[in-house]
Amino acid sequence: MQQIFNFIYKNSNRLLFLLLLGISLFLTIQSHSYHRSKVISSANFLSGGVYERINNVNEYLNLRTQNDALAQENAKLRSLLFDKKDTTSIPKLDSIRGLHPTDIIVSKVIHNSFNSHENYLTLNSGSLQGVKPDMGVINSLGIVGIIDNTSPGYSTVVSILNIKSQINAKLKKSNHFGSLGWNGKNTGFVQLTDVPRLASIRKGDTIVTGGQSVIFPENINIGTIAKIEVDDQTHYYTIQVKLFNDMTNLGHVYIIKSKDREEIINLENKRKKDE
Repeated sequence: MQQIFNFIYKNSNRLLFLLLLGISLFLTIQSHSYHRSKVISSANFLSGGVYERINNVNEYLNLRTQNDALAQENAKLRSLLFDKKDTTSIPKLDSIRGLHPTDIIVSKVIHNSFNSHENYLTLNSGSLQGVKPDMGVINSLGIVGIIDNTSPGYSTVVSILNIKSQINAKLKKSNHFGSLGWNGKNTGFVQLTDVPRLASIRKGDTIVTGGQSVIFPENINIGTIAKIEVDDQTHYYTIQVKLFNDMTNLGHVYIIKSKDREEIINLENKRKKDE
């Protein structure tokens, strides 16, 4: 202990300088959005490389599970692309609901946090592959999250298991809308709120994306109704939704790029200015 005190005493000037330097850098980054974005991008680049190496080891150890998942996904894709009565008949892209007008960027989850209230994923695709903030992320089972930040080779995703996540969703059978969020409790369930009492709902009904945003196409799967409650203050339904996805076990994902996103946003911003 005495040696530690001696070290601090002998190097007090240097330690004070490093402390003040750290505080000044922190204040600079916090007060300037440009510097903050550069730091976040650099952090994504460094942490992405580490996560990818760890993921490569884990992926090798779980090849059997990955192969089974890919086989199931291929079977589902074939059922969408081919007419069961005539396997030579392939529908056009426009006829596959939810895929037009979007581009798909295939990526892979290399880091997945699910044990905190604000969970994030890291993908091995970044700005060089065309990934931008606010793009939707899905897989063969349903929605995963929304792109948050990017570096050239990696990107982070706000998971649907994040208390700050808010996604437009609806009842598939009746088109009644609500707001989808997470209460931070169970990784297998999210909550759909603000659904009007006029909606006819029951356990087992399917919940899908609502299509009222430019992030996700309409009718992307989310989960099924597990429990129905009524909010005493708003008198709207609060619905417990059991996710189709196992958010603790994610592999390959698809990043959705909406071709109409910028046009819609510019049009809405123009309307707001006119008001």
